[in-house]
Amino acid sequence: MRTLALLGFIFILLPLLVLAAGQFGWLAGRAPTELGVRDGKLKPPSRTDNSVSSQAALWPEGEHASRYAQIAPLATGGNSSAAMGRLRTLLATWPGARVVEDRADYLRVEFMTPWLRFVDDAEFWLDPANNVIHVRSASRLGRKDFGVNRKRIEAIRAQLSTAGT
Repeated sequence: MRTLALLGFIFILLPLLVLAAGQFGWLAGRAPTELGVRDGKLKPPSRTDNSVSSQAALWPEGEHASRYAQIAPLATGGNSSAAMGRLRTLLATWPGARVVEDRADYLRVEFMTPWLRFVDDAEFWLDPANNVIHVRSASRLGRKDFGVNRKRIEAIRAQLSTAGT
């Protein structure tokens, strides 16, 4: 009888408790500090495998990130202001996205999952010297993100390249 009660807890009650925690916002985490561009760099990627950054190579490996964190910047197609405009338009309708900061050369966005309401923070910075949009995206909680941040940025890249043609 105890075994059945334990199994019931594990398979029924525990998932319901986790779902309730998410719905109450207890899994959202806190917004990171020191976001933005400083000396031409976004905040370093996480030390764990739950973030990606187009500037990961600028930070010492192990101190701030693993090789996993590296991702290519977003191309502008030669017209940086138009590329930022397309990015703004795309993110305004992206499921679960909320633009938190919007400047001519910088966007900060929070992405929230629908069920558990986990939040990932993303930054997009237009680098005028290299004519690319640098990106950093990281989960607030956990040590792994199962590739969610990378997949999202690659999906954004694909949508931007389609919109730019």
